[in-house]
Amino acid sequence: MSLDFLGSTLDTCTMKISNCFTLMRFCFAPVFFLLYFIPVWTHSVLLGKISAFVMIPLLAVFEFTDYLDGHYARKNGEVSDFGKLFDPFADVMLNLTVFFCGLYSSWRAGGYMPLIILLLIMYREFSMNFLRMIAMKNGVAIAARKGGKFKTVFYIISGFYMLALESACRLGIALPVDVAFLHIGAVCMFTVCLVLSYASFIDYLIHFIPVVKHDI
Repeated sequence: MSLDFLGSTLDTCTMKISNCFTLMRFCFAPVFFLLYFIPVWTHSVLLGKISAFVMIPLLAVFEFTDYLDGHYARKNGEVSDFGKLFDPFADVMLNLTVFFCGLYSSWRAGGYMPLIILLLIMYREFSMNFLRMIAMKNGVAIAARKGGKFKTVFYIISGFYMLALESACRLGIALPVDVAFLHIGAVCMFTVCLVLSYASFIDYLIHFIPVVKHDI
C-alpha cells in the first residue's frame, strides 16, 4: 500500500475539525443532563455543590465551540451543506437540554422553565429541522439568519441565568434579591426566547417557502 493511498484514505476518514467542534457540543448535551440531575436523583449535597461549581464553566466552554466550528470552517474552507445542518442541530440539542433541566428547581416547585413554553419551543425547533430537510431535498442548505442567531444567543443567556440561580441555591448562597422575583425574571426571559424563536421561524418561512412550495 503506497503512502499516498494511505494519506488519502486517512483524509477521507478524518472528520473536519469544524465538525469535530460541533460533535463535541452534540455529545455534551446528555453529559450536561446527567451533571444537572445526578445530585437530584442521589440527594447528595456534595454532588450538588460540585455540579454548581462546574455546570456554568463547562457549558461556557462547549457553547464557545459554536464560535470555533464556524471559525475553522471558514479558515480551512470546510463550509459544507452537512455543516450547515449539523451546526444548528447541535445547538438545538444542547440548548433544549439546558431548557429541559430548567423544569427542575432545587428551591421552587415548578422549576424555572414553564412546561408549556418548553413544549412550544420544541415544536418550533422540530418544525425548523423539518424545513431544513425539505430544503436540502431541493438542493438548498438553509444557513443561519440573523434572527436565528440572535434567538440562539438569547437562548444561551437565559440558560446561564437559570443556571446561576440553581447554582446559588445548591451552594446555599444568600441572594441579595428576593428569590421569587428572580424566578419571575427567569420565566420572563424564557418567554422572550419563545417569542424570538417564532419570530425567527416566520422569517425563515418567508425566505425559504418559495424553495419548497412545489413539495407542499
